[in-house]
Amino acid sequence: MPYIRVRGVEHYYEWMKKPSDLVKPVMVFIHGWAGSSRYWRSTAEALLAEFDCLLYDMRGFGRSHGKPTIVQAGESVVESQSTEEKAEAIAELSYELEEYAEDLAALLDDLQLQRVYINAHSMGASVATLFLNRYPQRVEKAILTCSGIFEYDEKAFAAFYKFGGLVVKFRPKWLGKIPLADKIFMARFLHSPIPKFERQAFLQDFIDADYDAALGTIFTSVNKQQAEIMPQEFAKLTVPTLLVAGEYDIIIPAELGRKAAALSEKVELALIPNTAHFPMLEDPETYLQRVREFLQISQNNS
Repeated sequence: MPYIRVRGVEHYYEWMKKPSDLVKPVMVFIHGWAGSSRYWRSTAEALLAEFDCLLYDMRGFGRSHGKPTIVQAGESVVESQSTEEKAEAIAELSYELEEYAEDLAALLDDLQLQRVYINAHSMGASVATLFLNRYPQRVEKAILTCSGIFEYDEKAFAAFYKFGGLVVKFRPKWLGKIPLADKIFMARFLHSPIPKFERQAFLQDFIDADYDAALGTIFTSVNKQQAEIMPQEFAKLTVPTLLVAGEYDIIIPAELGRKAAALSEKVELALIPNTAHFPMLEDPETYLQRVREFLQISQNNS
């Protein structure tokens, strides 16, 4: 499997391309909390006529490592930084979303990608929003799937942390082998059904996620600081952005997406009916139609 060493940590990445004589723009896909790039594959596949698609697993999730590793003799791993830069970056690594935005910048640097399109989901969309404002010159257009802003509620957040900590702690390897476990696990994320293999893959990604990364990003994704920062980040967006919301999403309700989109004239809102937190899998036809309209891609070219 292809790995690239980003800031001292091995990241899994994957190119999806369709042979062509044309030089195509690149679309980068960013997954959400405790997931991986695997659930983006069907969306990327549908866009290959127009884009070369780059999928990667964020630090601590999917097939990417959670911590810096030592390269063994004979190993072939792409290095993204000099020894001095890497040592400094490793010392500063945390699970703050801003650090994940810097991970993305380092990844693009090493792959020599100067300007890209981005499609990011859930927590990954928060990372992408931060990236858009730090590196606006590097993004042509962005799609934020299931994102929004929220208000700080001390009691609700405390309960969320307690529940989240228990969920992350109790992830036995045998969980994925229990009949219907995938269906039960994904029930709160979905309104319309998705293929069984997609449910199983997401459950397995959740089970395999690095403990520190999974727990750390719970605290950095949903906290008082993010509640204060994200409205400011949405308000100062300069990159043309499509915010896609699932009508029945209970993880990031559509109303939170509406509030975020209202903060900037650069953000266009698309509500996908009869979907929840995975509209690109629950109703791929409608999702892709809205994405193509935003990107100004004709259906005939897809």
